[in-house]
Amino acid sequence: MIVRTRYAPSPTGFLHVGGAWMAFFNWLFARHYRGQFALRIEDTDRSRSTEEYEASLLQDLRWLGLDWDEGPDVGGPYAPYRQTERISLYHEQAQVLVARSAAYPCYCTQEELEAERARAAAERRPYRYSGRCRDLSVADRARLEEEGRRPTLRFRVPAAHPTIVVEDLVLGRVEFRPGDLDDFIVVRSNGTPLYNFANVVDDHSMHITHIVRGSEHLSNTPRQFLMYEAFEWKQPKVAHLPVLLGVDRKKLSKRHGDTAVCEYKALGYLPEALVNFFALMGWYPEDGRELFTVAELVERFRIEEMGKSGAVFDVQKLAWMNGVYMQEAYRRDPDRVVDLVVGYLEREGVLDGASGAEQRAYVARVVSIMGDRLRLPEDVRTYGAFFFREELAYDEKDLRVLADDAVVGLLERVAGALALLPEFTRQAIEAAIYRVVPPLTFKAAARPLRYALTAQHIGPGLFELIEVLGRERVIRRLNSAISQIKSLQRPAIPPT
Repeated sequence: MIVRTRYAPSPTGFLHVGGAWMAFFNWLFARHYRGQFALRIEDTDRSRSTEEYEASLLQDLRWLGLDWDEGPDVGGPYAPYRQTERISLYHEQAQVLVARSAAYPCYCTQEELEAERARAAAERRPYRYSGRCRDLSVADRARLEEEGRRPTLRFRVPAAHPTIVVEDLVLGRVEFRPGDLDDFIVVRSNGTPLYNFANVVDDHSMHITHIVRGSEHLSNTPRQFLMYEAFEWKQPKVAHLPVLLGVDRKKLSKRHGDTAVCEYKALGYLPEALVNFFALMGWYPEDGRELFTVAELVERFRIEEMGKSGAVFDVQKLAWMNGVYMQEAYRRDPDRVVDLVVGYLEREGVLDGASGAEQRAYVARVVSIMGDRLRLPEDVRTYGAFFFREELAYDEKDLRVLADDAVVGLLERVAGALALLPEFTRQAIEAAIYRVVPPLTFKAAARPLRYALTAQHIGPGLFELIEVLGRERVIRRLNSAISQIKSLQRPAIPPT
């Protein structure tokens, strides 16, 4: 048997991380078993579905590195792959259910159904459709249609059906009592199919063998399995993945990081980091390893290792993982990382938006000494804002600690030595500073030097920092620090 999975998003908004996570596991499952992965667009909600959202969904999935064997853009043997282009198939299969007495027209109005719900609430019992249209005669139907009522189509849940058993690949054996189900609508009065019905028809006609989806869809499974029985079709295997949670163990929301994939892309997250992170939300490999290449994920993945409890989306862990991949990306292709940082600085207005070769070269030098501090492009300002400022804002308390003649003399000697260098290279800078600062006292001298140059107490290596900042900027900052320290040393002038 060839394993076939699918991802079926609705193009009613941008692809969020929850949807991307589900697409990834469908893709991963198919690729692990050397199977096929299909992309199907569920666009029957015409009031909210747009071509722009569909295009963005496809673009974001491709950016993540998820490819599909069949879909609306590549075609395939079971086309079309948009539900709006499959309406005739749904109408055809709906008539099959009617012919087998597995479905019937329901003429209940919205007001009548709301009255039923109100009675159930007043009697403190769960609401289930009463079945008032289950056994209408031909004459009754004709009379109701003469009143102008347009029927929906309801599936007839068998009255004496045995317990519905689902052998879930993640959750194990799950049982449902048919008596807890009411006759559910499969086709609206306007002819459009509802989710459960369209999914069954599409999954069967596309030969989907395994359905991997979130556990919030588990309650749909008994209804879908009943329809498979009514059609006399083989049921696919199902796997329901755990609910995504925030670090507070509450359902994932935007405040936890459940936002659009394109926003993560704009922030500078790398697709390989996101994919690796997706894998570890819910999947727990036996050796506890955390970093995998895509090829390793495909080879190592076992759905039996999926957890049943909620999977935590930890943005801090994602940022750490992105930093690991950022360093790897820099080793392989420095320009890729520099491009991300330049793009961020341009969007923030730090660069002029038309960064020339000189500006780009400067950013590249900054990136080269950021090291593992650079987890995201924004970190270039979080930890290195001093690289992109003309004037520094020193803290007066910090300056007072440095306000003595020895510090002023140190800064003056270093400024003088650097000003005379014929070449402003790291090696030359190091040699020049060691000529005016004895190596044994360098550690103590480095602290005021760093603060004078950055207005910070931590940062990159001092010699590399001085080289990147450049002679003119370094000497200007040293002189500024000297001037401000001296102003703190002057005695206050008493009032006259």
